Amino acid sequence: MARSLKKGPYIDEKLLSKVLALRKDEKKILKTWARHSSISPEMVGYTFGVHNGKEFVAVYVSEDMVGHKLGEFAPTTKFVRHGGKMQREIEAGAEQSQAAKVEAAGSAAKSETKK
Repeated sequence: MARSLKKGPYIDEKLLSKVLALRKDEKKILKTWARHSSISPEMVGYTFGVHNGKEFVAVYVSEDMVGHKLGEFAPTTKFVRHGGKMQREIEAGAEQSQAAKVEAAGSAAKSETKK
């Protein structure tokens, strides 16, 4: 649920003070655990290391990110794949097409060496 308009956006005070203290030309990654902080216009142009529970994900803030939360750009889970019979068929088809590409590239290389 969104924060009420009369309260305004939540920006972590410690994070905002770090941003204001940093020069624009300095290429330093600001590490933060404050995923719930909203992105303000002062943060545009800086790179943040947003913690996803395991590591810090580098997030470069641009103008169209203003108003969103920092945590939106650092996913906490990694999709591996779906399992089951359908997935095996898809993977088998992908392997066959990859093998066909390699074979075609190999035959093209052989024909060039004969010339």
